[in-house]
Amino acid sequence: MLSSNLRKISSALVSVPHPHFQTLIDSFQTLISHRHINPNNAAPTRPPSRFHRHLHLHSPDPGMASSEDALRRSLAEKQSAVEAQGQLVRDLKAAERAKEEVDQAVRVLNDLKLEKAEVEKELQAAVSPGPGISRDAFRQAVVNTLERKLFYIPSFKIYGGVAGLYDYGPPGCAVKSNVLAFWRQHFVLEENMLEVDCPCVTPEVVLKASGHVDKFTDLMVKDEKTGTCYRADHLLKDFCKDKLEKDLTLAPEKVAELKHILAVMDDLSAEELGSKIKEYGIVAPDTKNPLSDPYPFNLMFQTSIGPSGLSPGYMRPETAQGIFVNFKDLYYYNGNKLPFGAAQIGQAFRNEISPRQGLLRVREFTLAEIEHFVDPDDKSHPKFKQVANLEFFMFPRDDQVSGKAAKKMNIGEAVSQGIVNNETLGYFIGRVYLFLTSLGIDKERLRFRQHLANEMAHYACDCWDAEIECSYGWIECVGIADRSAYDLRAHTEKSGVDLVAHEKFAEPKEVEKLVIAPVKKELGLAFKGSQKNVVEALEAMKETEALEMKANLETKGEVEFYVCTLGKNVTVKKNMVTISKQKKKEHQRVFTPSVIEPSFGIGRIIYCLFEHSFYMRPSKAGDEQFNVFRFPPVVAPIKCTVFPLVQNQQFEEVARGIHKKLTAAGISCKIDTTGTSIGKRYARTDELGVPLAITVDKTDTVTIRERDSKAQIRVDVDEVASVVKEVTDGQSTWADVQWRYPTHHSTTAEE
Repeated sequence: MLSSNLRKISSALVSVPHPHFQTLIDSFQTLISHRHINPNNAAPTRPPSRFHRHLHLHSPDPGMASSEDALRRSLAEKQSAVEAQGQLVRDLKAAERAKEEVDQAVRVLNDLKLEKAEVEKELQAAVSPGPGISRDAFRQAVVNTLERKLFYIPSFKIYGGVAGLYDYGPPGCAVKSNVLAFWRQHFVLEENMLEVDCPCVTPEVVLKASGHVDKFTDLMVKDEKTGTCYRADHLLKDFCKDKLEKDLTLAPEKVAELKHILAVMDDLSAEELGSKIKEYGIVAPDTKNPLSDPYPFNLMFQTSIGPSGLSPGYMRPETAQGIFVNFKDLYYYNGNKLPFGAAQIGQAFRNEISPRQGLLRVREFTLAEIEHFVDPDDKSHPKFKQVANLEFFMFPRDDQVSGKAAKKMNIGEAVSQGIVNNETLGYFIGRVYLFLTSLGIDKERLRFRQHLANEMAHYACDCWDAEIECSYGWIECVGIADRSAYDLRAHTEKSGVDLVAHEKFAEPKEVEKLVIAPVKKELGLAFKGSQKNVVEALEAMKETEALEMKANLETKGEVEFYVCTLGKNVTVKKNMVTISKQKKKEHQRVFTPSVIEPSFGIGRIIYCLFEHSFYMRPSKAGDEQFNVFRFPPVVAPIKCTVFPLVQNQQFEEVARGIHKKLTAAGISCKIDTTGTSIGKRYARTDELGVPLAITVDKTDTVTIRERDSKAQIRVDVDEVASVVKEVTDGQSTWADVQWRYPTHHSTTAEE
C-alpha cells in the first residue's frame, strides 16, 4: 500500500512547480527501491528483532549488530521522508491545492508515520532488554523481591544506610553458603588445593611490595561546585549506553564510535577519559554542574596496627597477598613439588568512589581466590583434555579492537591457536565456565573477555575476565590471569626471603643463562622517581626482547624502551643495563614459579545468579503475576518444604516426622503448618526458589511437587526423604524420579 501511494504522489508532484518537490520525488523513489519495502505491495520486510528469554539479554553476535545498524539506517530514511512529506502537505495547503490532492498527501504522511513508528518499535526491541520490559523495570522487580524476602538489605537501614554496604538475610546467607560450598567442592577438593585463611588487616610493607599502595587506583572526577565524587569511567560508560539505548536517531557512524568506546573503556588514560567527558558534555548526574579533570584515587582503607599508630596497615583489597607471603611454607607442605594450587575465601575491602548497582559494587565483599603455582617453562596441564572440547562465548582482544562481537570458540582450539596463552590458563577458564553454568548462570549470557594490551600489567602473560550479562550490562565476575612470577619476585625483593622452587638434576648440567643486570645508580640519575618502574620492566623482558636490546645498544648506544607502568617510552643507554649470556654448571635449577590466578567476586556472581534465575508466571486465573527463582538445588537456600494439606493433627505429625528425616539427611527444609491455602504456600516457597514441596494429604503417602513444572508425584512416606535427597544432591534429575512414581493430579487450585 505504501509503495503504491508513494508512486501516485510522486507522479502527481511532477506537475507541481515547487523547489522542494524534486527532492521529495527522489526521496520517495529511494524509499520505493529500499530493500525494506516490498515493491509488490507486500508487507515491509525488516531484519528480525532479537528474541530474549526472561530478561532477554542475549550474547552479542554479528547478526545482531548488523540488524541494529540496518534498522537505524531505515529509521533515518523514514524520518527524512516524514519530514519531507510534512513539508509537502504544508506547501500544498499554502498553495490552496485541491482537497483531494491534499488528502492524498496527508494519507501518505500518515502511512509514513506508521512505518516510522514500526521501525522505532523494532529498533527499541533490538537495543532494549526485551519486548515489553525495560532493564530498569526488570531489575526493580528482582530487587524488590530480594529485599522483601530478605535475601539482602542495605546495612544500617534504620540509620539511613551506608552506600556500598549490605547485609545478607537468612535466604541470602544460605545461597552464599551454598555457592561457597560448591566452589570448595569444584576447585579445592577436585584440584587438591591447599586452603588458607589469612587476616584482613595487612601491614603496609606487604601492600607496598605488591604495588597496591602506589597503583591501586581508579580515576575520579569531582563536581566542581559541591565536591561530590564520581568514577570517571562510569560516567562515560553510562552516557554511551544511555545514548545507544534511548537515542534511536543516532547515525551509524556515531553508534560505531560509542560502541568502540565501550569496548576499549578500560584502555583509556586519564587524559583520554577527560577529553571524552568534555567532548560529550558530561556533567555531574545530580546537579548538572561541570566536572573536574580525572585524577587517581587509592581505593584502600587505611588503618594502623597497635595503639601507637606507628605501624601503618590497610584492610586488604584482595586475599591473594596472604597466599604469596606464605608460599615458602606451602611449598614445603606440598613436598617441595610443583605445580600446586592454594586457595582462600575471605572478606576484602575497597573504598569505592561511588558505590552503586547493589551487590555488584560494594565496599566490603567476599572473594574466593586461587593461586596455582607452575613451572614457567612448563604450563601444560595433565587434565586439560577434560575441558578441551568445551565451547562457549569468547571475546579475544583483536575482536574487541576491531569492533567485532564475542563468538563461540572451542577452548582447546583457542589454546592451540595461541589465543589463550597456555594449557593451565585454558584449563581454569574451562573449569570456571563449568562452575558458573552449574550454579545456574545462563551460558548464552556468559562470555570470557581477554584483556586489551594496555589493561594488562607488563609482567602478565595473559588475562581473561568471565563476564556475565545482567540488567546492568556485562559485569566482570571472575578474573583468570597468568601473572607470571611478578608477585613472588616482588615479595622476595622486599622481604629478603627467597620465594623460589627447586628442580634437582640427576647429573650436573652446563647451562647458558641470560643475565639482565640494570645499573640502578645510572637509572636513578636518569629517571629519579621512575627508576623502580624502569628496573622492573627491564628485568621482566623476555629473552628475544633482551637480546634485541643488547644488539641495539652495542650498535647505537641507546634504545627506546616502552615501560607499561609509566605508559610511555624511555631512552635506555648502554651504561644503564648489562645484558649477557653466561655458562654455568648447576646441580639444580632454582626458579621463581609463575602463578595462574582465578579470582571470584562471590557477591557479583550471586547477584547475576538472582537475575538469571528470576521469572514471573501468571496465576491460574491469569489475573496475577507470581515471582519465581529457578535456583538449581545446589544453590537453593531451602531444598524442600513440608505442608500438611489442612490443619489436622495426624497430618501434622506425619509432616513433623518427614521434617525430622530430611534434617537428619542434611537437607535444609522448612515446615509450614499455617492454615493458609496450599496454593499460597506454594507461591511463597516458589518466591524463595525452593525446588521441591511435600504436601501431606494422607498418612501413608504424600505428594512431591517440582517448582518450575508444578508437576507432582505420589511417594510413600518412608521413601520421601531418600527421593528428595536423590534430587537435591544431584544424583538424579526430577525427570529421573518422575517416571518411577505415579503422577498426582491436584484438584486444588495452585494459585
